[in-house]
Amino acid sequence: MAGFGDPHLNTVDAAGLKLGIVGSRWHADLVDHMVARAQAAAQACGVQDVVVARVAGSVELPVVAQALAKRCDAVVALGVVIRGETAHFNYVNDAVTAGLTRVALDEQTPVAHGVLTVESLGQAKDRAGLEDSIEDKGWQSTVAVLDAVLAIRELSKG
Repeated sequence: MAGFGDPHLNTVDAAGLKLGIVGSRWHADLVDHMVARAQAAAQACGVQDVVVARVAGSVELPVVAQALAKRCDAVVALGVVIRGETAHFNYVNDAVTAGLTRVALDEQTPVAHGVLTVESLGQAKDRAGLEDSIEDKGWQSTVAVLDAVLAIRELSKG
């Protein structure tokens, strides 16, 4: 993320919505924190019904996100992919992004892409919502996806 242009959504009124959160186990120390921040954001937005699932890696996020999308109003997918010395980074990120987008469109359920795709562990720490992080993707992704549900519901009224 460029670090500018943030819409500054702190919370939305999402009382009554059901949220699914799926996080990978790779870089568990960071993803555990991101999941906790997503849960805190959901609570701050009034969401009481939260389902959390964990998967091995980021490639597995879309299929579990789809299962959650069938039973939740919105889904947040969280993970960390750090560039290595091979093209694997590109393949993983392309697959995850395409998969999560497909789930959202196929299930007509907003899915937040909260997977950090970074060059280094330091960049991941800067975005994981730690005490000294400059960004909090667990929180931001959650508020954004809840906002999308509310936007869809508002459009459905007309």
